[in-house]
Formats: sequence, structure tokens, C-alpha cells
Amino acid sequence: MNIYAVIILLALAVNYILNLISDLLNLRALQKSLPEEFRDVFDEEKYRKAQEYTRIRTRFGLLTSTFSIIVLLVFWFAGGFNWVDQFVREFGYGTIVTGLMFVGILILAQTIISLPFSIYSTFVIEERFGFNKTTPATFITDRLKGLMLTVLLGGPLLAGVIGIFEYLGAIAWLYAWAVVVLFTLFVQFIAPTWIMPLFNKFIPLEDSELKQAILDYAEKVSFPLRGIYKIDGSRRSSKSNAFFTGFGRNKRIALFDTLIENHSVPELVAVLAHEVGHYKKKHIPKNMIVSMLHTGVMLFLLSLFIRVPGLHEAFFMENISVYAGLVFFGLLYSPIEMVLSVIMQVVSRKHEFEADRFAADTTGNPESMVSVLKKLSADNLSNLTPHPFHVFLHYSHPPVLQRIRAIRSGE
Repeated sequence: MNIYAVIILLALAVNYILNLISDLLNLRALQKSLPEEFRDVFDEEKYRKAQEYTRIRTRFGLLTSTFSIIVLLVFWFAGGFNWVDQFVREFGYGTIVTGLMFVGILILAQTIISLPFSIYSTFVIEERFGFNKTTPATFITDRLKGLMLTVLLGGPLLAGVIGIFEYLGAIAWLYAWAVVVLFTLFVQFIAPTWIMPLFNKFIPLEDSELKQAILDYAEKVSFPLRGIYKIDGSRRSSKSNAFFTGFGRNKRIALFDTLIENHSVPELVAVLAHEVGHYKKKHIPKNMIVSMLHTGVMLFLLSLFIRVPGLHEAFFMENISVYAGLVFFGLLYSPIEMVLSVIMQVVSRKHEFEADRFAADTTGNPESMVSVLKKLSADNLSNLTPHPFHVFLHYSHPPVLQRIRAIRSGE
């Protein structure tokens, strides 16, 4: 076993153990008594239901991650990567097509293996707690559409990256960086109008008290509002959400129909104000710049390892190839990715506090934002007392109690 195999195995073990510890701590942090702050939106029965939902989802996540790592290790040490490589090479195509086949088979196998877990999660766990609204037909078509997008968008990008690293020499990573950045910007530009409507209907918000209140608020904060949409989130889940997507003329603010149905006009304006806060605080371009820099560093490191014989030997490969190097580097890079993920979670939580503060200040009604957070916690059966270590590793949003306290304290 060479040094690359040791590093990857250690990374997999550390990641698994850290997640296990955080999950166990999170379960132990569940409190029997309902926090006083939430007594107006939770009763004792709903609170017990929320805790049970947290327990079941945590245990299911642990089962899923354990199964995934076992499958990876068995496939790895049984020589599965080399077997797939030898299989696709027999077709006699060039490097790019062979690489697409190699990666495609791995992705397809992973999708098939994970499918039973997705089915159980949707039709057993979410159904049990009253969240699931997805029909079998919608479930199937969602996955077929996802597969189609992977082929139509991911395929050309992967082919381009393989070709660049295969033929363009030492500075290939710079060309690959430019291609990936342009591709990312392109996808973000077309996503609101071409990709997301494949999965949900975006219906312009009709003339109403809500629309007028939103327009008045947008004018007050000088927000160039061109699109407010209601989306049919209830087709898949009873959970509520809202989000800001796109940029330029294609930017949209979308409110789930479940959100609109369950909240008052001042509360919905507060939700929109929170999303506008992300825009006004320039969180989106900041995140994009960080993401681009991260991509550049990752591709540079990839260029150093993509053809290293030892990395391929760690996976029992008979041949060295760019496309296999891409896959193996992804595993080798996982410790760095884990650290960066934690850092980005910290930044994301900071941004959420800032957007909450913006909403509270600009609406002049901080209690509407508090009310929304509390109702969403009840509707989504959120964990009200997550363990700090679990939050540190996994939460992109601060725990709801911290958000409420920050809003009320004026921080």
C-alpha cells in the first residue's frame, strides 16, 4: 500500500469518524423540554415529533454513509477501477470518449446503488412525517431529467477538461480554469429560465396585497425587482423555502407556494427582505469569487497529481490516464475539501446573520422575521437545539435560536 492510498484511507476514516461524532453529539443534545421561545408554534406532541424526525434522519444518514464507504472500499480493493478502465479501453476510442465512458459508468453505478436509499428517504421517512408530496411518476421524471442534464451539460464540460489536460501541457490547468469558470457563469445565467423550470413551475406572483407590499418594499430599498415568482414546491414536499437565483436580467426571487399559504404578508415581506439582503450585501458575487479562486487552486493541484504513477498504482491501475487521474485526485483532495467546506459554512452563517439584520432594519419589523423563523422551524420539524460541533461541521445557516437572539439584540 503506497502513500497515496494511505492518505486517502486516512481522509475517509477521519471524515467518517468526525461525522459519526457530530451525529452522536447532536442526538445527545436533544432536550426533553420544549424551549420557551417556541411554545407559541410548537406543542409537546409536535416537539416530540421534531425530535423523532431528527433521530431517524440522523440514523438513516449514518447508515447511508456507512454503506457508501463500504461499497467504495470493496470496489477499490477488488480492482474495480482497473476493471472498468480495461472494459472501456476495449472499445478502441480515443482518450476523451474513453474517459467519458469511464466516468459515466462510475456515476451510473453510484446512482443505481444510491437509488434505494433515495426511495426510502422520500417514500418512507418523509411520508411518515407528512412531508412527502412526490408521486412515483414525479420521482422517476426528476431523476431522468437530472440524468439528461448531467449528459447534456456535464458531458461536454468533462470532455473539455479531459481534452485540455490531455493535450495542452503544463499550463493546461489555466485553460481548464477559464473553461470551468465560463461554464459555471453560463449555467447560473440560464438556470432560472431554462434549467429550474424543468423541475418546478415558476408562476409570476399575481396582483394582490402581497405583490403590492413586495413592490413597495423593493422601491424603498432601491432593489431592481424584475421577477417575483411562486413555485410549486408542494408537488414534492410540504416544507417551505424561498431563494434568490441568477444574475443580470435573469435574477429571480422565488417563494414556495407552501410558504405563501402559511405566512402573513408582513412575514413574507420579511422573507423577501432577507433574500434582498444577500443581494445588497453582495454575498452572491463574494461567494462566486471565492468559488472561482477555489476552482483555480484545485485545478492547479490536479495538474500536479493527474499523471502521477503512484496515485494510479494506489487503485491498482494497469494504465495511467487523465480521466482516471481526475477521479482519484477527487479522493486525494477530500481532506482539503473538508477543511474548505467548514470554512465556507462559517462564512455562510455569517452571511445569514447579515441578511437577517438587513431584513429587520429595512422592514422596521424585526418580529416578523422572528415569527417566520419560528413557524418554519415548526413546519419543517427543525432541530431546535443542535450541538455546536454538528453546527460547525454541517450548518450553512445558524441555529434558529441564535438567529432570533441576534435579530432582537440588534447585532
